[in-house]
Amino acid sequence: MKKLIVVALTLFIGTTAFSQSLDLGVKAGANFANISDAAGLSNKTGFQAGIFGGVKFSDKLGIQADLLYSQQGAKFDGGSFDLSYVNIPVVLKYYLFQGLNLQAGPQFGFVVDDNVTKVFGSIAKAESTDVSGVVGAGYDFPFGIRVDGRYNFGLTDVIDGAKNKNSVFSIALGYSFL
Repeated sequence: MKKLIVVALTLFIGTTAFSQSLDLGVKAGANFANISDAAGLSNKTGFQAGIFGGVKFSDKLGIQADLLYSQQGAKFDGGSFDLSYVNIPVVLKYYLFQGLNLQAGPQFGFVVDDNVTKVFGSIAKAESTDVSGVVGAGYDFPFGIRVDGRYNFGLTDVIDGAKNKNSVFSIALGYSFL
């Protein structure tokens, strides 16, 4: 997994040197998270915030990588369990026209805080990493504002030994300095 992240970041950094157009900025938004394949859970609202960097190779194609703090988890009748991640999505952006784009790619997450053992006791613990797929759409306004909506579907289990995955809808607003 570490090798995959290093390769993705190397490709991203290497392509910026030869890029057509570079975007660097900040973004923040809301997450509507849940855990799939688990009964009795409902959506938990959290936030995400961080930085992004993107390269536009042509009028139609670009790539963007984010570094985001992301609150995820789920609610249940007795409370909620919280999972805080540092997520690194790397999405390919296909521009339909002007700034309207479709996005898809992988996301790598690292748990920085959770209350799973506090809620479930010693019978459960959160996995330290998460791999997800990302699909979404966005609009890059010419004056630096970026808006996107994404769905992150987990590919790895959230809790050790359980068959459940993250499921997160997010909306975000960003600003590009370049």
